[in-house]
Amino acid sequence: MFSIIQAAGWPIWFLLLASVIAVALIIERAVALRRAKIVPAGLLQTVAAELKRGTMNDEALRRLEAHSPLGRVFAAGLRNSRHSREIMKEAIEEAGRGVAHELERFLTSLGTIASISPLMGLFGTIVGMIEIFGSATGGGNNPQALAHGISVALYNTGFGLIIAIPAMIFYRHFRALVDSFIVEMELQAVKLVELAHGERS
Repeated sequence: MFSIIQAAGWPIWFLLLASVIAVALIIERAVALRRAKIVPAGLLQTVAAELKRGTMNDEALRRLEAHSPLGRVFAAGLRNSRHSREIMKEAIEEAGRGVAHELERFLTSLGTIASISPLMGLFGTIVGMIEIFGSATGGGNNPQALAHGISVALYNTGFGLIIAIPAMIFYRHFRALVDSFIVEMELQAVKLVELAHGERS
């Protein structure tokens, strides 16, 4: 493996760096975007029970806010539950935008790596080709040496695709996951507004 990296030339080091960053981002997002951590099951029922008992005080709101991203959205709405339905919904929407931004963290970077990795690989291949054809002894009289040099240059393109394909798969997966979380939080927040204003039992 190390001999391939050496043979591929200096452009492959940028691809190696991109691959390390991509793996780190994938692991971080896989850990951060767990359903039980973002939209815990039964949280709406717990909040509804506390509302009925009348125990939703400032301390309970602080605990709810620290509980999860969904809890943060709920807490923002409940702090404004004494106001009109519209004001409560606005508070929820503001908190929801902040939560959505946090859930999408690093996804742009992962998508960028997925997009530019093939281009970086192609750049490495072009650099390799220039070195092959530009050298005085670049296999001009030896077809075998020329073929070997071209295969070495193509390592960069292959490595770029190896990075780009999994990165794009995980980017699409995480985007879909974040979108599903946002929709689920919106639906639960609407139910909370209705519960707080006595429109749902």
